[in-house]
Amino acid sequence: MNGAILLLFAAAWLIVAYLWYGKRTIQRRLMDPLDGEGTPAVTRNDGVDFCPAHPMVLFGHHFSSIAGAGPIVGPIIAAAAFGWGPALLWPLLGGVFIGAVHDYLALMVSVRHGGTSIPDIADRYVSRRARLLFMLFVELALILVVAVFAAITAKMFVTTPEIVIPTFGAIPVAMVFGLFQYRWSGVGGPLWLRTLLAFGALVGLIYVGFLVPFALPLDGEIAYAVWFVALMVYGYFASILPVWILLQPRDYISSWVLIVGTALALIGIVVTMPDMSLSLTGDLSAAVGQKLPFFFRWSDPEVGPLVPFLFIVIACGAISGFHSIIAGGTTSKQLANEKDALLVSFGAMLTESLIAVIAVIAAAGALFWVGEGSLTAVMKSGSPIGVFGAGFGKFTEFLFGPKIGVLVGIAMINIFVMTTLDTTVRLGRFLTVEMAGEVFPILKRNRHLATLVPIIPSFLLGVSGGWKTVWPVFGAANQLVGALVFVILTSYLYSRGKPIRFTLWATLFMLLMTIGALLLLAWGYFFGSPPQYVLGSISVALIFLALLMAIEGVKLFSRVRSSD
Repeated sequence: MNGAILLLFAAAWLIVAYLWYGKRTIQRRLMDPLDGEGTPAVTRNDGVDFCPAHPMVLFGHHFSSIAGAGPIVGPIIAAAAFGWGPALLWPLLGGVFIGAVHDYLALMVSVRHGGTSIPDIADRYVSRRARLLFMLFVELALILVVAVFAAITAKMFVTTPEIVIPTFGAIPVAMVFGLFQYRWSGVGGPLWLRTLLAFGALVGLIYVGFLVPFALPLDGEIAYAVWFVALMVYGYFASILPVWILLQPRDYISSWVLIVGTALALIGIVVTMPDMSLSLTGDLSAAVGQKLPFFFRWSDPEVGPLVPFLFIVIACGAISGFHSIIAGGTTSKQLANEKDALLVSFGAMLTESLIAVIAVIAAAGALFWVGEGSLTAVMKSGSPIGVFGAGFGKFTEFLFGPKIGVLVGIAMINIFVMTTLDTTVRLGRFLTVEMAGEVFPILKRNRHLATLVPIIPSFLLGVSGGWKTVWPVFGAANQLVGALVFVILTSYLYSRGKPIRFTLWATLFMLLMTIGALLLLAWGYFFGSPPQYVLGSISVALIFLALLMAIEGVKLFSRVRSSD
């Protein structure tokens, strides 16, 4: 199978899906967006959190916040576990019919309710109990994400000092871009010129970083602690500063790194035309010199059975509950026109699906399956990001040579880590105010204090290493968020008399896959050797949360039907 033909088919499918399913079906039949300026970004513009943005700038912010390494890591892990076929089909189908619908409706429902978060909206369309349970769960999940991404980034700074300069250098570049975009709009030229200059500066910073790695002259553990504290301080200021001065422009500029990198990968795949194996079986002992099969097993000893874990391992690129928190958190407060929502959310999700396809082709088309420097060897010694870098290097060798392409591939992923960190801290502040602002009004008035609520426990989780205890169950927890958001979205559509068939089946499917995965995880944690009672208890608690939300949703349908 020619990888270039496969990629072109995937790209064509995603474009058709955007126009047919997104624009003509979901947008027109479920939302019918208004062509006016009545969005919360305009009516509640405060220059801090609510700030109308150019649609392409907002696309960049949203895309950077939801993407990162997610659409690369998950598909490569799934491909190595089951074969490249399932890892390719789920992003192409799930990304269109579940993920993009989830992201678009979450954004639009939030916009229609003053830019508030999806968990807060649960109060109106499900129940007050559902709102409290969901908001508390999401707040804890955000705290965990902040701790984990800060910890991972701090370790990356220690082990890969080449990324320090471009990571922190992007901060002043973004701030200057924000000033030209919102305060000095009369100078600096049109958006495309400002974008080109800012992107050029970022590329220059990446080059300088590789030439001059910035390593702290400290012991590894001490250096890690210093970087971790620095990142938490950065997250604090990124949360309280006006969105237009740092968060939005940083994400927008960073998005172009991934967009340009994706374009280079597209060109490289078309030029190199990597071969993809269509084999349906595989023997590891005799696979040296062979490509990864299309499909070779139903269950992986580490990942688990294909059903349900394919739908848990691949989140970003198909559907991720975290996307809805971003859509209803920062993005909905910057949308200037409802008609831009399809590009910003549906379009960003499908772009992420395309990156997932490229990641799968990098794993299955550019590398051999077993042997020296192979897919399995890089996975064991490095990570899925290393696999993507190796594949990217093969695709772009004709442009950069055998080594530079690998570094470019890894750098284009690493630069996104900070975009997720700063967005998540801000989301934690928003959710804190929505959850406790009525009881503690000072949280509404003081964004510094509201930011400390998620920052302090995140800091404690990071410095203590406690995040390592609960992180293994986060994948299922993230997908559970997606399932529960679908409960809220379906309830919203049902209460509005809109057709629910576009979301009801996705709700049932995601609940079934998530609860099934949590049951298998709980069994393994409780009865494994050695047993892990903390993770088992968390898994059981998440199952009860899912069932309670589902019951609340059923009660809503019964109430609405009885009143008809």
